[in-house]
Amino acid sequence: MKLVSFNAFRTIGIPGVTYIKPDHMFKEIEVIKNADVLLFPETWQVPTLVYGLKKAIFPNVETMLLGENKIEMTRVLQAITPQHVPYTEILANTAQNIGNILETFPYPFVAKEAKNSMGQGVFLIENEAQFRTYAEQNDALYVQEFLPNDGKDLRVCVIGDQIHAAYWRVGAEGEFLHNVARGGDICNEFIPDDALDIVLSIARTLSVNHAGFDVLVSNGNYYILEFNVLFGNQGLRNEKTTVSEAIYQYILSQFVPPYPTAPTPGKIIS
Repeated sequence: MKLVSFNAFRTIGIPGVTYIKPDHMFKEIEVIKNADVLLFPETWQVPTLVYGLKKAIFPNVETMLLGENKIEMTRVLQAITPQHVPYTEILANTAQNIGNILETFPYPFVAKEAKNSMGQGVFLIENEAQFRTYAEQNDALYVQEFLPNDGKDLRVCVIGDQIHAAYWRVGAEGEFLHNVARGGDICNEFIPDDALDIVLSIARTLSVNHAGFDVLVSNGNYYILEFNVLFGNQGLRNEKTTVSEAIYQYILSQFVPPYPTAPTPGKIIS
């Protein structure tokens, strides 16, 4: 099987991979055309690879499209599982809409940027000045209710059509965000099976095959805050199967049964 990766870090440990820098896509177009599967393309590459060259990609189109923009992600989640989405308003950035939000949303509430990850672009709004600063820097207004919680959330990692791992991210004392990249701790104990069932059902419904889902527990309910296509690996170091191994086995199961017995070594095209 011929594999091409556009992200060397994400595909370390996958055998037989040829790495091509995304910016060299057209320079190496023949190698790409001859590949069986293209791994971790950047978003701008997807239309050309999938619609132009008719190539199979991982993560798939659904994952890439939905994972690119938190606004579109939230709209889809509102459509298929509204009971697991915080109350959210997504509005054009106009003076009237800013005024309506300030009149109707109780403090504190959450405001988000459409594209960001690792806790960046997520703000706890506690007064009017903070919200107006957020509004000055964003074309769209994306605001959610603040959900009381016990200072942690659940990260559930889906690879292929299965859950690869799940762990709690415990926020630092006094911190609004729980991200490990922002100083949060990891806890692998008491992972609720019903939360895993919800995430897996959503991932399969949306055909999302590589994502880290963030789940908040509040007032006895599970809320999907968002999912990240390029999720961090900090909480996955003790898993029996590495992320790379899980990705490779999924690709084999989807594209080339039966499994090859002697994978070829990878190489890098500069």
